Amino acid sequence: QVRLVQSGGGSVQPGESLTLRCTVSGANFRIYSPGWYRQAPGKQREFVANISSSGYTTYADSVKGRFTISRDNKWNRLSLQMNSLKAEDTAVYYCNLPGRTTFWGQGTQVTVSA
Repeated sequence: QVRLVQSGGGSVQPGESLTLRCTVSGANFRIYSPGWYRQAPGKQREFVANISSSGYTTYADSVKGRFTISRDNKWNRLSLQMNSLKAEDTAVYYCNLPGRTTFWGQGTQVTVSA
């Protein structure tokens, strides 16, 4: 059974940093291109970043230069380092393992406010 368990998140002030983590079990993590998505209140879920099996990264324009996605295949872990956070980054963040069946983490709230 594939499981994605998220940790991290919380409430910070603008300009601060947070790190999200997603630990994957039940799947051959190293062959996947996992990613992060987010959903703000009243909005659709949107792409944030992903990382290929070879380590190639892609980012949404809104987070480029501020967020860094990384992976640790030894520990089946996906991370998202978020720097210079803005109020508009407030959302529930989800990690994702795409494939014939797409798997999702449980979601983690990130709130950025003064």
